[in-house]
Amino acid sequence: MSHLSPVWAASYTSASLQNSPNTPSSVFASTATGHLTQFDSTTGAKLRGLNQHTLAIVSLSTNRVGSRCLFNSLEGVTGIWEVPEGGGPNESEAATEENVTRYESFKGKNQTAWSVSLHPSGETYASSGQSGNVHIHSAKTALSHSSQYDSSTPFGTPLSTLDSGRARFGMFVKHSPDGQRIAMSSESGTIYLFDLTSSTLLTTYSSHAMCVRSLAWSPDSQLLLSASDDKRLVLHDVRSTTSGKPGSAVAYLTGHSSWVLSNDISPDQRLVVSGSADKTVKIWDLAQRSCVSTAQDTGDVWSVAWKPTIPSPGQGAGSFISAGEDGLVKWWRSAGSA
Repeated sequence: MSHLSPVWAASYTSASLQNSPNTPSSVFASTATGHLTQFDSTTGAKLRGLNQHTLAIVSLSTNRVGSRCLFNSLEGVTGIWEVPEGGGPNESEAATEENVTRYESFKGKNQTAWSVSLHPSGETYASSGQSGNVHIHSAKTALSHSSQYDSSTPFGTPLSTLDSGRARFGMFVKHSPDGQRIAMSSESGTIYLFDLTSSTLLTTYSSHAMCVRSLAWSPDSQLLLSASDDKRLVLHDVRSTTSGKPGSAVAYLTGHSSWVLSNDISPDQRLVVSGSADKTVKIWDLAQRSCVSTAQDTGDVWSVAWKPTIPSPGQGAGSFISAGEDGLVKWWRSAGSA
């Protein structure tokens, strides 16, 4: 599907994997001109759009049931879109002020967010950016928590801060699927892993010497994959070792000729998809630790994401999307997929 400006982020809703296998998933995509669009993940048809920002929306995150889309823009606004469940392209394409809750984050001591991540429970969200720390905020709104809404902690209320100990710009933040940990990458290449229950820093990874722009968790929350300007992807095993500390890097995937901008691990944990400033999309086999397919694109590939549905046996690894500088959201099938 086409936009008029570069697409900087794209994300599937995860309903079809976690909670409702028979519920159609959708795709959200945001642009450098501040547009946010929801598409049907099967047909690619536009379902509805949100056009309330004048600057780029740089980060997206969706919840398990696919009814909420968290986003932040370069205007300093973090918002959450309460999306009607179901529906189709015949519904109104315009989001209203009533189903968008905004939080003006650039006030007082708060730092403008560059990356945001919605907790799997939908109760809180995390942000990172200039401060180099992870900030936890309330994600509750009157729309989504009408029966138990606490007006003393509305959407965006700061709840806690996870201190990295380093004032490095936070490039990307991502909750583990089980909601127990959160990882943040920095402009220096360091990755920080926090435990959310104890609010403590578990470990740091120094697997990259340059900016880490993207992080992806395996569905079982045991592996963390990073993508960097050093042209590499690095796989980390975050399970505790005999010393009680999370493990280190277990694989290095090399083959891109420029910055690796985006990455994701397939639902069956067999394959990785990556997008790069070298204008290619690559598929990697995790067991073989090697690239098994390369597709030429027409611009920098800013975002990739697997469809969160585990394919049937013999049906390949499923399908994925890519989005980038050419303003297009593209649907792909891996080899052997129907």
